[in-house]
Amino acid sequence: MTEDATGIAVRQWGELAPGAVLLDGFHAIKHALRFGARVGPVLTTDAAAVLALADRLADDVTEVLRGLLTEVDRDALRGLVPRGHTTEVAALAARPAREDNLAALARRPRPAPVVLLDNPRNLGNVGAVVRLAAGFGATGVVTTGDLDPWHQNAVRAGAGLHYATAVERVETDGLPPGPLFALDPEGEDIRSVVLPDDAVLAFGSERHGISDEVRARADRLVSLPMRPQVSSYNLATSVGMALFHWGGPKAAG
Repeated sequence: MTEDATGIAVRQWGELAPGAVLLDGFHAIKHALRFGARVGPVLTTDAAAVLALADRLADDVTEVLRGLLTEVDRDALRGLVPRGHTTEVAALAARPAREDNLAALARRPRPAPVVLLDNPRNLGNVGAVVRLAAGFGATGVVTTGDLDPWHQNAVRAGAGLHYATAVERVETDGLPPGPLFALDPEGEDIRSVVLPDDAVLAFGSERHGISDEVRARADRLVSLPMRPQVSSYNLATSVGMALFHWGGPKAAG
């Protein structure tokens, strides 16, 4: 790898980075490619190792990766991605158009719920919820508050699966349509409730719960089973339990 080639790659990255999504690590890149993201450039310290990993774990993306990879030295990659993934590969990708995501979230009838994270405070939790939502086939994940659900820390925690579902930040008065089920300790036991496919499932922060605004808009309050004196579940755990309750009977049938 010559210095000139490294310099070109670093310069291209710098030009694209301000408006792009950082995909840090092989799995984030793999998922983004699988779900139609416009990816590039892809930089690595060892192209042969990345392609071998693709052959072993995701051979459906090997040839696409081969055409996108540029090998750079470790110092150059660390200069661009200081906390780089152990797989020593990173990429930039275009963020989906907001209007397309909002249209997908608003479309009815919906085959699966939308997850609402009401003023989340931890980007890692946001990413973990996106990963769960993608796995269950949820229509999307929307957040209120000031955190950007497309922040690089959330995308990293979501393993690139932001591209497998619609992820957007919205105002409380701009929530997707559909009956709003808010998770709250004072609600009905979720096991006695049928969650419709077009539901919006609202989850508050572990410390503060759902906001007064979301509570006032809720059509129904539901609660997760919990042992007395246990204060809360992790946010992603709560979302996983609710989505499993929604999808369980369908999967069993």
